[in-house]
Amino acid sequence: MEQTSVRTHWSSRWAFMLVTIGSAVGLGNIWKFPFMTGTNGGSAFVLVYLACIAAIGVPLLMAESMLGRRGQSNPVGTMRSLADEAGASRAWQVIGLIGILGSVLILSFYSVVAGWVLDYTLRAVEGFQGMDKAALGAAFGDLLASPGRLILWHSLFMVLSAGVVLGGVTGGIERANKIMMPALFAILLVLLGYGAVAADLSAAFRFLFHFEPQAISGKVVLAAMGHAFFTLSLGMGAIITYGSYLGREVSIPRTSLVIAGADTLVALLAGLSIFSFVFAQGLEPAAGPGLILQTLPLAFAGMPGGHVIGVLFFVLVVFAAWTSAISLIEPATSWLVEHLGWSRRAAVLSLAGLIWLLGIAVALSFNAWEGFKIFGLGLFDLFDTLTSKFLMPVAGLLIAVFTAWIMKREHVREEIGLSGGAFALWFTVVRYVSPVAILLIFLHVTGLLG
Repeated sequence: MEQTSVRTHWSSRWAFMLVTIGSAVGLGNIWKFPFMTGTNGGSAFVLVYLACIAAIGVPLLMAESMLGRRGQSNPVGTMRSLADEAGASRAWQVIGLIGILGSVLILSFYSVVAGWVLDYTLRAVEGFQGMDKAALGAAFGDLLASPGRLILWHSLFMVLSAGVVLGGVTGGIERANKIMMPALFAILLVLLGYGAVAADLSAAFRFLFHFEPQAISGKVVLAAMGHAFFTLSLGMGAIITYGSYLGREVSIPRTSLVIAGADTLVALLAGLSIFSFVFAQGLEPAAGPGLILQTLPLAFAGMPGGHVIGVLFFVLVVFAAWTSAISLIEPATSWLVEHLGWSRRAAVLSLAGLIWLLGIAVALSFNAWEGFKIFGLGLFDLFDTLTSKFLMPVAGLLIAVFTAWIMKREHVREEIGLSGGAFALWFTVVRYVSPVAILLIFLHVTGLLG
C-alpha cells in the first residue's frame, strides 16, 4: 500500500483502473445496455453509443478523475478546496453533496434490484427447465409480491457490499475488485464461447454490428447519449472519490481510455452473449427490462447445458452489481470520515443501516405499500427518477462547467497531463460539447425533449 502524509492511495494505476472499471461496470452494462439496444434498433443504437462514449463519456471521466486527484479529499471537500484555489464561491461544493445524496438514494433501490438477481441466481442453481413464459412471468410477480423475500435478498446484498467497504481503500475495495473483475471477464468469455458453439453468435453479431445509419433517429441518439453518460458512473461522486486516491504519477487520459474501453467491452460482450441465447431460441430481442429475468431464463430452459450457463450468467450479474454498489458507499463514507471525524467502521455501518432502511421502504413499495405515492410515483420510481433524471445530470453539468469555466486553465492543464492540441481538443469538448450534451440528456429524460 502506498501512502502520502494525508491520504491513502491505490497500490498502482492498475488497481485504480480495476476499481473504476468495477464502479462503471454494473447492471447498466449487463441489464440495461442489451434491452436498450434491443428496443432502439440494435446496431443503430450501438453506433451512436460508441460515438457518445468517445465524445462525452471519456472527456467527463477524465474531468472527474482530475478533480478528485487535485482535491485529494471526499467529493464535498474536493470541491470546496478547488473552489478556494480558483477564487470561486464555496457553493460549488454542492456538486459533492449532490453526488453523495445521489449515491445513497441510488443504492437504496439498486440493492433491491440486485436482490432480484440474487434470488434468480438461486433459481438458476435449481434450474429453469420446464418453465414456460407464463410461469416465468408469474415467478417474477410472486417475487415482487413477497416483502419477506425482497427484504431478505436486499439485506444480504447490503451486508456483502458494506463488508467490502469496511476493509478500507486497499484492503477492501481494491482487493475485492482484483478478484471480482477478472472473474467477471472470465465468465463473460465463457458465455461468449458457449454462444459461438451452442447458440447463435452470428445472429447476435449482425444485430449489434451490422450498422444501418438510416435507422438512426433523434430518439436513438438521445437514448444512446444518456446511456453513455450514466454507464460510466458520472455525476455520483464515485469517480471524484476514487480519483482522490490516485497517485500523481498516473496518467489520467490513458487510464480513462482504458476504463471507458473496458466498460464498453463488457457491455458489447454481454450483448453478444445475451442475444446469441435469445436468437438461438427464437425469442424477441426487444423484450425491454424483462430481458434477463424472464426472456433469458426461458432461453436457458431450452438450451443444452442451459442449467450451468444460467448459473454463470447470474453470478456474472451479481459481481457487476456488487462492484458498483461498493463505489456507491465510498463517497459518503469518505465524507463522514474526513469531515465529521468518524471512524470508517462507524461511517460504513451507519450508512449501510440508512440505505438498508430506505431499501426496505423501496421493497415494500412493490407490495404492502403499493398504494403509497409521492407525485404519483412509488418509492422505487421516485428514487430512480430523482437520481437519474435530475441529480446525476445536474451534477455532470456542474462538473463540466466548473472544470472548463471556473478552474484556472493552467491548473487543469497541469493536473490532466495533456498539452498542445490534445489539451485544446479535450478542454473544448468539456467547455462546450459536454454541457450541451448533458442539457439534451436532461431535457430528454425529463420528457421535455422527445
